[in-house]
Amino acid sequence: MSIFERYLSLWIALAMGAGILLGNFAPSVITAIAATEVASVNLVVAVLIWAMVYPMMVGVDPASLRDVAKQPRGLMITLVVNWLIKPFTMAALAVLFFQYVFAPWIPPEDAMQYIAGLILLGAAPCTAMVFVWSQLTRGDETYTLLQVSVNDLIMVIAFAPIVAFLLGVTDLTVPWSTLVLSVVLFIALPLVAGLLTRKRLGSAEAIAAFQARVKPYSVVGLIVTVMILFGLQGQVIVSKPFIIVLIAVPIILQSYGIFAIAYAAAFALKVPHRIAAPCALIGTSNFFELAVAVAISLFGLNSGAALATVVGVLVEVPVMLTLVAFANRTRARFS
Repeated sequence: MSIFERYLSLWIALAMGAGILLGNFAPSVITAIAATEVASVNLVVAVLIWAMVYPMMVGVDPASLRDVAKQPRGLMITLVVNWLIKPFTMAALAVLFFQYVFAPWIPPEDAMQYIAGLILLGAAPCTAMVFVWSQLTRGDETYTLLQVSVNDLIMVIAFAPIVAFLLGVTDLTVPWSTLVLSVVLFIALPLVAGLLTRKRLGSAEAIAAFQARVKPYSVVGLIVTVMILFGLQGQVIVSKPFIIVLIAVPIILQSYGIFAIAYAAAFALKVPHRIAAPCALIGTSNFFELAVAVAISLFGLNSGAALATVVGVLVEVPVMLTLVAFANRTRARFS
């Protein structure tokens, strides 16, 4: 492991602190970064995520796609967890905490906003960052790509009806520009670049050596991304720390609970670890660009729903890193 990987938790903690400082003491820098946004997708963050995803895409072997059919259990676990369990457990936790547990500290109208934001998060499985988590757990690149692609196809059909049902709204409009742009930026372009690089490198040994060389840059991209994300919300973190902590509680419980369900199912069904780890991490992570965009369009930029989706962004990286570490420590338990 490189020094960046060995002390990744430390770098992430420093990046979070640096981001909060930037957001409060150098707001002009953060404002400039925030301005580079198209269809609710921040282009600076998109470039960094692209850099993180690209090294894994180099490892995607098109010839091995025919072997995916031999491992259907991983895909089935992902689909069941993402679409039949996760949206509803997130809604249940949101209602439990904001209508009952946190009721003494939260006005009812604000509570409903936070519940709405959490529902939007729960209904949007990850598209981009899951490639990073898969790479950190030595996941099967080709199978991870398949799982994400199938999830995206289902999201086009299922996201709006599930959210409309859970929120009780009838005029929900999915921001297709956000969905399409994210798929192009985080899947299509890195995949094409990875396949071209793979063809140019030729041998398996050259591909492995290339991935080893560029992997540290991927980790650096993750660290800088965390700093920017925390910088974009630095002032909110300082001004509303109590509210952010309250919103984070159900998100954290949901993340660990969903991971436990998917990971345990993969273990019970004897799914290989290279498939089991990404399979569990996809459901745990969220497509926060889509969730934020829908929250803003439905409830407004300064709404509690939008704030809840943003807290999901802040919580995700630290939580996912702990799950990555757990998956790596338990690799030997899988067949």
